[in-house]
Amino acid sequence: MRTSICDMFGIDVPIFAFTHCRNVCAAVSAAGGMGVFGAVTFSPEELEIELAWLDEHCKGKPYGVDVVMADSRVEGTFAEIAAKIPQAHRDFVLQIEKRLGIPPLREHAPPASGLYQHMELRSTHGWARPQLEVIWKHKAAVVVSALGPAPADVVAKARSLGMKIGGLAGSARHAQKHIEAGADMLVAAGVEGAGHNSDLSTMVLVPEVVDAAGNVPVLAGGGIGNGRQIAAAQALGAQGVWMGSVWLTSEESDMDEKSIELMLKASSRDTIRTKAYTGKPTRFLNSPFFEAWEEPGALEPLPTPLQRMLVSETFHKVQAAKMNELLAVPVGQVVGQMKQRRRVRDIMYDLQVEYADTMARMCAMQEGN
Repeated sequence: MRTSICDMFGIDVPIFAFTHCRNVCAAVSAAGGMGVFGAVTFSPEELEIELAWLDEHCKGKPYGVDVVMADSRVEGTFAEIAAKIPQAHRDFVLQIEKRLGIPPLREHAPPASGLYQHMELRSTHGWARPQLEVIWKHKAAVVVSALGPAPADVVAKARSLGMKIGGLAGSARHAQKHIEAGADMLVAAGVEGAGHNSDLSTMVLVPEVVDAAGNVPVLAGGGIGNGRQIAAAQALGAQGVWMGSVWLTSEESDMDEKSIELMLKASSRDTIRTKAYTGKPTRFLNSPFFEAWEEPGALEPLPTPLQRMLVSETFHKVQAAKMNELLAVPVGQVVGQMKQRRRVRDIMYDLQVEYADTMARMCAMQEGN
């Protein structure tokens, strides 16, 4: 399984785990892969605590950090940006809330937590820049830029600190933009995956990005949940894999128990790719809220970050009212393979065993046995 990207980062296996949970991040790094910590839900003060913990608990093993710096910028203060939200969209969301029976926030309701905390502020450069100032103080091996290439000053600062730069690409054109900006590695994020992804399947996207990337290593993301799929990704030219969904139901995961229960019961057909949460295509478990945006006559979701600002209070209400059927659960189509809770180290072991079995089977087929 070892490839050149293992040598780039000093890891044993080319398995990169995207996660918002520090325990998962550290456990994957300890098991020979690389945990990549998703920073978007954390304020700078919160991120400082998380990265200090990772510095201590990774015990010298490398980890990365993923930041969201959308290339379609909307500049200004929070109030100035929020003022750009059309009243028609505000009214449409209120209509959905009424139809679905989502109650108003009660007085003294606790602040949003987990996936929903700071939701209205994310995806802006104004949110990411202070996060980067925190990241520079810590020991991340790579900073991965989601939703657009890292700006030149960010690349230069990372280089000065010995950090690599990565970028998520949904097309060969995106890949080229990341490379021109100075990316050291790319993630080809196919349509099957959770989070922000391409409209191309991983099977189609990965070879296109690999061909465009030249000598820059590419990780395959989207629809990677077992060792057979890792072998398939390498056959397409990927140097490794970028996996996110499989860790959500691990024993180390800090996802809320109801979301985990929903994922363990779901099939691969129970997800939806929607712009209704962030303004960019993102995959979630389907819900009546997301379905409302797909109906005839529904308004088109707003661009990032306006859509996230628009719906942030709705999901705070959903969380406060414990309306579990309306939770936004980000997960890829591999959710159908996630049927039990397991420790990260066991998941990592099983991935490698199945990969080895797959490669042995393929070799036997080639030899005609």
